[in-house]
Amino acid sequence: MRINELSVRTGVPARLLRYYEEQGLLRPRREDNGYRSYDEPLVARVRQIRGLLEAGLTTEIIRAVLPCLAEAACSQHDARDFVGNIRRERNRMAERVAFLSENLHALNAYLDAIADR
Repeated sequence: MRINELSVRTGVPARLLRYYEEQGLLRPRREDNGYRSYDEPLVARVRQIRGLLEAGLTTEIIRAVLPCLAEAACSQHDARDFVGNIRRERNRMAERVAFLSENLHALNAYLDAIADR
């Protein structure tokens, strides 16, 4: 599929898809005419990238983690620094989830209070 179709199917603007390619997150095939061609599995990959970015991961971390997410075993990233970075990101995400949960609870309490009036 072409970049515009991938954009429609994922809800990600074509400009951002090109940025993902520049960052090494996507590797589309190139046709003889130079056009990018995206295979079906890249739809799920783009959605995965969006989710990881929305969770607060950097493109550098995502680029390193994507091969591990695509395969059951990933031994190339056993370096302690890499594992430490991933653990820090995981802990930061957990803190963010807890913070969002607290805010969600507060908003629900506020809406319940308004509804009771």
